[in-house]
Amino acid sequence: MSRQNSGKKETKLRASSGTRISKPTIFLLGFLLILVGIFGVLYNPSNSTSSTAPWKVSDAGILSFPEREKPVFTSQEIEDVYAPANLDTLKLLSFESKGEKVKAFLRIPANSSSSPGLVLLPGAGVSKEAEQGLAAELSKMGYATLTLDQRNLGSINTEKDLELFKAGLEPVEYTMVYDALKALDVLAVQPEINPKKLAIIGESNGGRFAILACALNPSLKGVIGISTSGYVTEEIDSSFADDTEACRFYRSIDPDTYLSNLSPAKFVLIHSFNDPVISYDLALRTFSLAKEPKAMYNVTETAHGYTASMHPYLEKELALLLK
Repeated sequence: MSRQNSGKKETKLRASSGTRISKPTIFLLGFLLILVGIFGVLYNPSNSTSSTAPWKVSDAGILSFPEREKPVFTSQEIEDVYAPANLDTLKLLSFESKGEKVKAFLRIPANSSSSPGLVLLPGAGVSKEAEQGLAAELSKMGYATLTLDQRNLGSINTEKDLELFKAGLEPVEYTMVYDALKALDVLAVQPEINPKKLAIIGESNGGRFAILACALNPSLKGVIGISTSGYVTEEIDSSFADDTEACRFYRSIDPDTYLSNLSPAKFVLIHSFNDPVISYDLALRTFSLAKEPKAMYNVTETAHGYTASMHPYLEKELALLLK
């Protein structure tokens, strides 16, 4: 643009229209361009290797987040129209997570001042209200539950999330895992909850998010997955052998990828031999990949999700986890 230290008079710059542009204007434009460049580097979501990035995924496909801030939430006691015979305390909580207000029900057993706590993640398409039957059963066992309304009610779109991942944007599934982690933070600071006795439980797709959240929160005693499984990482790898980014993304959302990171937290699966949605063989395969401590129980109903016959296994394992 101009020759510096050439000993010659600077050439006057002109726009293509022939209009002269003053030197202060040139300097201002240059400064603005530098600012835009700096902003792009600092705030580009695709810069997932930066310490300030909202998430990272390792080469092995392990998702991680920066240290979370203290939870911000509101709490209001409401009428329990879902299990009024229980005499529980039911609260509606709203907490901040990734720019959203997540709604949740906190169910606290009657006459309890320091209950063990569970984050309860419903299956896809199931609301926090519809999950109160299981929450009430857990309350009878002596456990408080924080049941979320997950984003999209737990439904996922892996193809769209892959597009976001490749564009350097945060997949919705990552925000759903983060919501579960924030829910655990919120649960831990409730005055009625014993923060040293926390675990996470999930049904179906909620079980998948629960496994990831447990692997990313080493303070938990364990995770219980009901009617859930992983996605079979090896088959994912072979399907996307020529697309390393797709491989890395699919590993990052596959519970099987995280099983080796769960210990010392306990991994528990409860599944039906005749599950019509997630096959028993798939659940068994996920269980076989997990390290000790672990346990698996099976029932025989042709059903997907929690059934009454699972009650004794759930009660047994929770007693072991949160004794």
